[in-house]
Amino acid sequence: MTNHEEAAPVRPLTLAWVSRHLEVGERIVRSEALHGGITAEMRRLTVGTRDGGTRELVLRTFVDPFFVERAEDSLDREAGALTVLTGTGVRAPELVAVDPTAAHCEYPSLLMTHLAGRTVLDDEGLETRVPLLARQLVAIHALRPSPRLSASIEQGSPRWRPREYVALTTADTVVTPKGADAAAWAAAVDVIRRPAPPYEGRFLHRDFHPGNVLFDVPPRRPADARITGVVDWAATSWGPADLDVAHCSTNLALLHGPAWGLRFAEAYEEAGGVLAADASERLYWQVRDGLAFSEEVRSVAQPWREAGRTELTTRVVEERLDTYVTALMDAPG
Repeated sequence: MTNHEEAAPVRPLTLAWVSRHLEVGERIVRSEALHGGITAEMRRLTVGTRDGGTRELVLRTFVDPFFVERAEDSLDREAGALTVLTGTGVRAPELVAVDPTAAHCEYPSLLMTHLAGRTVLDDEGLETRVPLLARQLVAIHALRPSPRLSASIEQGSPRWRPREYVALTTADTVVTPKGADAAAWAAAVDVIRRPAPPYEGRFLHRDFHPGNVLFDVPPRRPADARITGVVDWAATSWGPADLDVAHCSTNLALLHGPAWGLRFAEAYEEAGGVLAADASERLYWQVRDGLAFSEEVRSVAQPWREAGRTELTTRVVEERLDTYVTALMDAPG
């Protein structure tokens, strides 16, 4: 019988739906909210097994009206990505069940396995983690979904791949931070007025950054850190490798300082990744992602503070974003 007191945060219909996807004799014994997400509620569910042990699952639920409207697409992308990733060298959760239209749950939901490890957002040890992040992203971009896996997602399709990437930021929606270098920002906005450069499509995570990568970091040997998995595949897309690299670069710049944002593209190439050959094309993707953050600084900074980076106020993040965008525009080439 389900422990309703421990599992109370999970809504009744959703709880019943989850229970139907457990093994015979299993029950939910605990529910814990996971923090750090922006678009959805995340919960870790502890499941009691028939042999007296436990295992853990993760439940993603879209509840905000803005994101509920987009949940079907996001959950279809994530379900497809998790299915394709099974058996590859990229460690990701395994799909258990998905209800993208809330046919069974109160809200659109996805149930998946839980991965060991934790997110690490501290500055300490960054020189070790950045190359690991770069190598992990190169591995993601190297994925070529097999026809066998494709068939389980989309019957009749010779090869499944995510939808084309979407970049919502436009030159007219950029929000220039107070006190920013007006000339640099104006020049950056002019960059994204141009048509997107041609590119060779790659399998993109589309939200790859330290908050979506799990690490095992031995307390006494931080240099022996290793990645245990990558989570949050709801934005999986098909597009230029530069876009994923730019997104992680911007996150590193805001979390750890602009110099780390500038460093990541180098680390990606050192790991064997291939970026646009033309400097102006690279700049386009870097600037497009940096400017996209101008519209959501507050929502980005809040989860970081909740995770312990209390010094990252909205104002501090805005200042780092300004420094980073200015540095991109000042870079030679």
